[in-house]
Amino acid sequence: MTRLTGSALRVTIFIGENDIWHHKPLYTEIVHRAHAAGLAGASVFRGIEGFGASSMIHTSRLLSLSEDLPVAVVIVDTEERVRGFLPQLDELVTEGLVILDGCEVIRYVGRRDTSVDRGGKGEKSL
Repeated sequence: MTRLTGSALRVTIFIGENDIWHHKPLYTEIVHRAHAAGLAGASVFRGIEGFGASSMIHTSRLLSLSEDLPVAVVIVDTEERVRGFLPQLDELVTEGLVILDGCEVIRYVGRRDTSVDRGGKGEKSL
């Protein structure tokens, strides 16, 4: 498990939900590559409305339903690891926005091991 506390770097990638990389969603490719690179974590957030460089508004409102809602992929790790991952983003992100900002990790804890029974209630913990 990756340990991460203190100063870190956050990269946020804003793309469209319908952006594709080799027949699969671009956000999926970014997350899988971040995982393969050993980064501490990545999350994908689907927006309900937004616009970007094209100035076209995308929204989830019923009367103007969009099939290409905004998506944000957020990755946090040490500055060295995030900067090492940027060349892959240069390859993958042909349209969108990639931003970096410093942050401080206060708590980074994974889920507990589910192999040990917790009091016979069907729940497992360490």
